[in-house]
Amino acid sequence: MTLPIVLSYIQTRPLLETRKAGKSTAESSLDLGMTSASVTLTAEGVTFPDGERLDWTSIEKISQSEVNCYSVTEQGIQSIQVFSEVTNRMCSLMPTRGAPSMLIAGFVMHRIKDVDPWQSSERMVAPLTPIVGHVLDTTTGLGYTAIMAARNAEAVTAIELDPGAQNMARLNPWSQELFTNPKITRLMGDACDVVPDFANESFSRIVHDPPTFSLAGELYSGIFYHELYRVLKRGGRLFHYIGDPNSKTSGGVTRGVLRRLQEAGFARVVRRPEAY
Repeated sequence: MTLPIVLSYIQTRPLLETRKAGKSTAESSLDLGMTSASVTLTAEGVTFPDGERLDWTSIEKISQSEVNCYSVTEQGIQSIQVFSEVTNRMCSLMPTRGAPSMLIAGFVMHRIKDVDPWQSSERMVAPLTPIVGHVLDTTTGLGYTAIMAARNAEAVTAIELDPGAQNMARLNPWSQELFTNPKITRLMGDACDVVPDFANESFSRIVHDPPTFSLAGELYSGIFYHELYRVLKRGGRLFHYIGDPNSKTSGGVTRGVLRRLQEAGFARVVRRPEAY
């Protein structure tokens, strides 16, 4: 699959500044910062290396939004967002200074303060080191943690509830390995329904990074934790992201999570504040 050009205000605002400076060429990125490319500035707009063109009106529109990424098509620009009929929520690809995040019903799905979503995912995977055997990613999202786990794991199984989120991942340059790495198996469905179908001790490592409690409380339940314990090999490791345990919003959730994890069988529960 050949990805379209994907831009955000982070790429287009410098182009407007370069135009004001009277320059005819600029270095930009056509894939949200993954790589760099030379583009040509004309009176009408920007010409990209393969001949695609985008007018200044469209570039100014992209520059005005700090919460949307846009794909460039023959018909113009298209905001990368979708209303999910499964969750009845709006999802959109949100730019950052690094890898983009995802907005679901107004909630940002990654850490974006002091780190970008890619770095945040690296910090979530780090506590599972050494990453061995078969890894389960319970909530795929844009697939960053699955991609990172697949670097060293024998295999990764990644579960995603929302086809809309999966479609956004397909348009996200940073998510492409989710679809091309043969180590990664993608399963569509609710993790609460999918995980019970796995055999006992199927996984050596589990990454559990659910949406906020208010959006997916069932993924914080004792019943689900029992299932995670059942499918985890003896001596295996689970990383559970719950936000900042010292914050007002996550503090109460944290206490309940710790209690339910221990009740499910996780005898050694350790906080990893560097990964929140």
